[in-house]
Amino acid sequence: MRPHLLAAAAAAALLGPMGDAHARTVRWSASGDPNTMDPHSQNLGTVTMVLQQIYDALIMRDRNLGLQPGLATAWRQVEPTRWRFELRRGVTFHDGSVFNADDVVFSIQRALAPTSNYGIFVDTVAEVVRVDDHTVEVVTKIPDPILPNKFASVYIMDREWSEANNVRQPQNTRAREETHTVRNTNGTGAYRLSIREPDVRTVLVRNDDWWGWKEPGNDGNIAEIVYRPITSDATRVAALLSGEVDFVLDPPLQDLDRLRRAPGVTVLEGPEVRTIFFAMDVKRDELLYSSVKGRNPFKDLRVRQALYHAIDIEAIRSRVMRGNAIVTGTLFPPQVNGYSKEQDVRLPFNPDRARALLAEAGYPQGFEVTLDCPNNRYINDEQICQAVAAMWTRVGVTTRLNAMPLANFFPKIQREDTSIYLLGWGVPTLDALYSIQSLLASKDGEPGNGIWNYGNYSNARVDALTRTIKNEGDPERRTAAIHEVLRIYREDVPHIPLHHQMIPWAMRSNLSIPHMANNQPYWRWAKMN
Repeated sequence: MRPHLLAAAAAAALLGPMGDAHARTVRWSASGDPNTMDPHSQNLGTVTMVLQQIYDALIMRDRNLGLQPGLATAWRQVEPTRWRFELRRGVTFHDGSVFNADDVVFSIQRALAPTSNYGIFVDTVAEVVRVDDHTVEVVTKIPDPILPNKFASVYIMDREWSEANNVRQPQNTRAREETHTVRNTNGTGAYRLSIREPDVRTVLVRNDDWWGWKEPGNDGNIAEIVYRPITSDATRVAALLSGEVDFVLDPPLQDLDRLRRAPGVTVLEGPEVRTIFFAMDVKRDELLYSSVKGRNPFKDLRVRQALYHAIDIEAIRSRVMRGNAIVTGTLFPPQVNGYSKEQDVRLPFNPDRARALLAEAGYPQGFEVTLDCPNNRYINDEQICQAVAAMWTRVGVTTRLNAMPLANFFPKIQREDTSIYLLGWGVPTLDALYSIQSLLASKDGEPGNGIWNYGNYSNARVDALTRTIKNEGDPERRTAAIHEVLRIYREDVPHIPLHHQMIPWAMRSNLSIPHMANNQPYWRWAKMN
């Protein structure tokens, strides 16, 4: 194996004005920073937005989020529980090692490890078989009609590099483990990692040997990407307006009109495949961070309904989100296979009903609770939590807001050290199973089941329907099962849905890049003039 190559001078243009226009360095910013470079540790948008530039999957997404060949040139279901993948030849990792079937077997098995947050994408895998250097067969426990959609999110690592650097298992972020993959990478993708300074800068340089540059459509001209997290909204916008930054992934809503009018700036907008909601601890017998002792109010449906009724969703949409949100009463947006308009119905805003429900549940004087919320992950996340905390307080549930950066927030909720929290959920597979299995299925030890169900919601009927959705080959029966889950979701209130997120991107006008509903910039398609 060749030593991992670094290009130490790649960040020279981090903040200074663009010098040579032909250098095609794009300077990119957002409020948050990836908390790891491990491709199987944290299934977070802030992580994948960088890693999908560096690593490839067997199957990749096109500009419409459809499936297209990646490291696999072809795939087919040869038996109900067996898929065959023909691998791309002539591909090398960034350190020069040759890609082959051993790397695929290793990567899928690694994604199945207990410390992986990617189990949802490989949950049905029973065995991965190397047929020859360029052929792999995947045996599933049950027929899995959407396996290709899942594999589009599983990045392929170099087995030899991983073993040499003692990273056979994904980083354990809950235990705050520090491994080689936290700051180092070795992918086959269009860009390779040059510099990684957490919370300061991440520099990627073009991989001229990437197999994809020969494929139609991959015609971007960006040679270097300099990512710098800027937590301050005002500073991020000022950097874009001054030309110190070329692209802002998350421009603040209050500045959009100013950015639209600014010379030399372009704003792109569209709906994201992401839903914002509150989740509650519905399992513990005594709620953490609450004034209630010996009981858990959130176990009572009436309390969950009361919090729902207390939310003035129109005020959130029009004032906090400035109209840039699609109000919802369901688990995922219409772009996702399985969406039901019939089940997309909210409980109405009714503070009096909220107070009555609290009294019926035995809390006529209300109670106190702490709301955990990120302050640099979703659009206006802290402002949403501030507004809702005030609404809940007005009906008697005195709500203390505990807002924090995403680097602290996600480890906290993953330890289940929370009573109620705000979460945003994207659907990379564009299929309902991803949300249902991750967020609603009981934690039973099976890969992917309840992997983000930190409120520990459990419903036997939902679990049975999840099993049906996993392997049902008949589209009508599968859709019926999904819709029944959505009905239970609406009636049982394990979450309080708010809205589907709208995503604006802001950039210098000499930069063009397709606006994507998964909120991921694909720099291989970007051009700078």
